[in-house]
Amino acid sequence: MAFIRKKQQEQQLQLYSKERFSLLLLNLEEYFFEQHTAHHIQHKGSQKERRVRGSLKICSKSVIFEPDAISQPIIKIPLRDCIKIGKHGENGTNRHFAKAKSGGISLIFSQVYFIKEHNIVAPYKIERGRMEYVFELDVSGKVEDVVETLLQLHRASCLDKLGDQTAMITAILQSRLARTSFDKNRFQSVSEKLHMECKAEMVTPLVTNPGHVCITDTTLYFQPLNGYPKPVVQITLQDVCRIYKRRHGLMPLGLEVFCTEDDLCSDIYLKFYDPQDRDELYFYIATYLEHHVAERTAESYTLQWQRGHLSNYQYLLHLNNLADRSCNDLSQYPVFPWIISDYCSSELDLSNPGTFRDLGKPVGALNKERLERLLERYQEMLEPKFMYGSHYSSPGYVLFYLVRIAPEYMLCLQNGRFDNADRMFNSIAETWKNCLDGATDFKELIPEFYGDDVSFLVNSLKLDLGKRQGGQMVDDVELPPWARSPADFLQKSREALESNYVSEHLHEWIDLVFGYKQKGSEAVGAHNVFHPLTYEGGVDLNSIEDPDEKVAMLTQILEFGQTPKQLFVTPHPQRITEKFKSLPQTSCDSVSIADSPGEESFEDLTEESKKLAWNNIAKLQLHEQHKLHKEAVTGIAVSCNGSSVFTTSQESKMLQRSISFSDMALSSCLLLPGDDTVISSSWDNNVYFYSIAFGRSQGTLMGHDDAVSKICWHDNRLYSASWDSTVKVWSSVPAEMIGTKRHQFDLLAELEHDVSVDTISLNAASTLLVSGTREGKVTIWDLTTATILHQIQCHSGTVCDTAFSPDSRHVLSTGEDSCVNVIDVQTGMLISSMTSDKPQRCFIWDGNTVLSGSQSGELLVWDLLGGKLCERIQGHKGAVTCIWMNEQCSSIITGGEDRKIMFWKLQY
Repeated sequence: MAFIRKKQQEQQLQLYSKERFSLLLLNLEEYFFEQHTAHHIQHKGSQKERRVRGSLKICSKSVIFEPDAISQPIIKIPLRDCIKIGKHGENGTNRHFAKAKSGGISLIFSQVYFIKEHNIVAPYKIERGRMEYVFELDVSGKVEDVVETLLQLHRASCLDKLGDQTAMITAILQSRLARTSFDKNRFQSVSEKLHMECKAEMVTPLVTNPGHVCITDTTLYFQPLNGYPKPVVQITLQDVCRIYKRRHGLMPLGLEVFCTEDDLCSDIYLKFYDPQDRDELYFYIATYLEHHVAERTAESYTLQWQRGHLSNYQYLLHLNNLADRSCNDLSQYPVFPWIISDYCSSELDLSNPGTFRDLGKPVGALNKERLERLLERYQEMLEPKFMYGSHYSSPGYVLFYLVRIAPEYMLCLQNGRFDNADRMFNSIAETWKNCLDGATDFKELIPEFYGDDVSFLVNSLKLDLGKRQGGQMVDDVELPPWARSPADFLQKSREALESNYVSEHLHEWIDLVFGYKQKGSEAVGAHNVFHPLTYEGGVDLNSIEDPDEKVAMLTQILEFGQTPKQLFVTPHPQRITEKFKSLPQTSCDSVSIADSPGEESFEDLTEESKKLAWNNIAKLQLHEQHKLHKEAVTGIAVSCNGSSVFTTSQESKMLQRSISFSDMALSSCLLLPGDDTVISSSWDNNVYFYSIAFGRSQGTLMGHDDAVSKICWHDNRLYSASWDSTVKVWSSVPAEMIGTKRHQFDLLAELEHDVSVDTISLNAASTLLVSGTREGKVTIWDLTTATILHQIQCHSGTVCDTAFSPDSRHVLSTGEDSCVNVIDVQTGMLISSMTSDKPQRCFIWDGNTVLSGSQSGELLVWDLLGGKLCERIQGHKGAVTCIWMNEQCSSIITGGEDRKIMFWKLQY
């Protein structure tokens, strides 16, 4: 998974430099400044004198000597433990600056660490007592500068307050960066044009590396100040797929660049000193990426996941990415849920709901007895209250799981030590039990548990991780009985993650971690309240004036763990599974959905042909066209057999034959079942009925106080929308004999709006209605109770058109603001929004693809799942005002402001 790949990249860089040294040998928040080839002189001046060749590293809080011979340990001397620093063999007040024949540097100290002897990763060995080490530089002329630097850094390390130490070291670093710049000789081509250069740090887990960022018209460069692990890192801009702004240490300073589409492992993560530098670089790269949306929204991924085009695993990866989780930042490492609760059975039964963890509760609330104790403490606590004293994701928890593949990270985090053997990641079942019962253990999982790399479960490095109280050595992770091997464990975990049960409930966990139950009263109600410092915005570090307090606060934040950035503020939509193919016919507060039919039928074949048609919708070809009206066409209706086409226009006439109904424009038309009667709505406030068989007007419904904008019909019910701010539902009593009596109507319901209603649409079962108003609101109504399910401010101007998806799970709306929006019917969440250059006046869609009629006269094909415009088809010379498609999805008719009717055919 991500961390494993990141570690492999770092190992490749180490091969490049042929060093055992790693930035992980530094303390947290420590910098590596410079290195010099040198000899460590052991037993200087005696018969036992021995010279060990290697590299001397000058770091902000320590001196590190890496011998060339891997049998020799790496030596680390903390500067705070140094008693004296100077040129070897010199005395007096000016000894540091006197000329010397040799390049010897003397360090007298009280403590030293020995690391990676014979290149074996193990806890650091510590030697205490007064000691003197001498290091002789190959270039003796550099001794004075190195000694001066060491004395300066030593003064910083010995300051009483941590804040003062940090401030002084930061000043030294910034001074060094200011004296250097990016080496332009590193450009890949002499023709490259420099766009900007600034100071920054490259971020990897637990460590950062200062240097210079440079971007040209073709390449992004980072040149480390210390030349480690290689002189320059470069990324070709045309390889970049995604970029994300990141918060680093709760500050908006990070930028992460990906050259892969579906991976959490980035190619570079940069932390800037100035947010403006970060934003300028981000804007430049985003502008460079032609036809590329730099940041995909969570909602756009939600639509893909809902419709089955993203797996649960992929969707969680994307949400983590969008919520600032990165494998480069262990305090914000990607978080995944515990899924399985059964680690005792010999067989894993994924058809049994009891096999799974309750995804609607945080880990801390899964054990009722423990939760009651926590709530008692919570009630007694002073503000700000929190239920859990530890987080579900932190650097310590991440490395708890990954210690077998990342032992050096654990040693770095814990000052050269592994954890107590009994507290290590010894067993899956033990870890789960402790998460259920432990007083302070509420951790979730990491992506590796659902990946395909088993190395984090196996002690392949043969690390000495200690001996447990029972006498057994810590080795491979103990698996549950149902797993035959580590690979089998991961495969079954992934199957569980993708199971129907999880697909139906994953949105509940997303609500807790990324969604509306993350904060506020909803979090309290869900028993999901963590320490205030773990939340974005929980503290303003810039407002803290005391540098010591500020550093301590930041350290606590980074080590304790951070809650993901909140992505959703309303309930997360449910995934569409076989069990949830259609919406309930009641309000969404009580969901009861019938199973879909299991046998293949003629309808299934019809669906396949429709799917094929929509997959080829961009291959539409104009078949014929007719100019029938004197004004813009407003409505199209076609008989069942396709032999008759009826159209209305703003000239107040309906055409199959030319029939005049009123002195004002007709707004829409439809054919009643049986193809005997055409209904047309008018701007004169009326709805007109015309008998096709008898060729005469059959009646007028005077039902509104302003223009009737749109009508729908289903099962002897008429739905009429009007500029008088209402949608009316009428029950029709058919005439006893066709053509002899007028239709009789009873008003069943009146759906009131604040402003004029411009468009309405019914779902397939006519249990739901969606309306769009002049002020941009989209309202979803439950027709069984005549109540509002959701009201969403979708557009900044008039809503042009609305329609449900065939499965009734989504509503699409277009508006005068040129937006194309998708709304989840169950939750009312806006889950996708795209913008066109012109308003889309009308459309048809299948839930995944949209064919829209544009103000420009073109037909546009949109891929909703990909979030992009796919095709433009030349059509009318004015706006496309109405569109009709036959049931087989093979023929399309459009009407436009150019007064034309165009007939289109699919060619494939």
